[in-house]
Amino acid sequence: MRSSALEKAGGLALLTARAFSALVRPPYEFPLWIRQMEQIGVKSLPVALITTVFTGMVLALQTAYSLPSLGVKYYIGTVVSRSLVRELGPVLIALIVGGRIGSGMTAELGTMKVTEQIDALRSMAADPIKKLVVPKLMATLLMLPLLTVLGDFVGIVGGMLVAKTLLNLPVGFYLNDVLGALKLNDVASGVGKSFFFAYFITIVGCYHGLTARGGADGVGRATTDTVVIAAVMVLISDFFLTKLFHFVL
Repeated sequence: MRSSALEKAGGLALLTARAFSALVRPPYEFPLWIRQMEQIGVKSLPVALITTVFTGMVLALQTAYSLPSLGVKYYIGTVVSRSLVRELGPVLIALIVGGRIGSGMTAELGTMKVTEQIDALRSMAADPIKKLVVPKLMATLLMLPLLTVLGDFVGIVGGMLVAKTLLNLPVGFYLNDVLGALKLNDVASGVGKSFFFAYFITIVGCYHGLTARGGADGVGRATTDTVVIAAVMVLISDFFLTKLFHFVL
């Protein structure tokens, strides 16, 4: 078990080095990047927005119902915006969207691996890392932070709807509270976390796909490992990134 964990850590580090080396080395596969951006970003937009809008609504509702005697109702904008932007938005989108795209990467690459399509690429003097991993890495690094920003905005709007319709809080009061509470370092912290989460999701998903064995059953196990390990890495890294951005920003 211990040697397996060390072997996996070494494999992830080696894949990281090879991927970033191939990323900065021409030629650049822009059509592949754009195709992956559509697959990873555009097709993940509905689930990201649904996740964050209802999170913002629940935050507003729970804040108002949990501490009514303290007048917290009038600070719902602060609670919703800062909770979403700094913490819940990046983490929830990484978990929900990451589960979708990470498992997809593993399934795609794993199927290519067990059907020897990756070996065929090598036989044609093509680098599988540059052709298969780099477009996914670049697309995720670009699209996950964008999804996070959009999700944060929609979540804040969801909180506003609850504040207006159920709690009779004026829209202008809510928006003023949001704008007064949010600082640039709050946004930078949330977006910065998204870049790290995007890297973890992509590297874990591609690694398990490239090392899948044993036919369809092996691809299924690799996909399950990707979802679990990527989620654990996101949650663990979130703690350390929160401390890091607290001191840096």
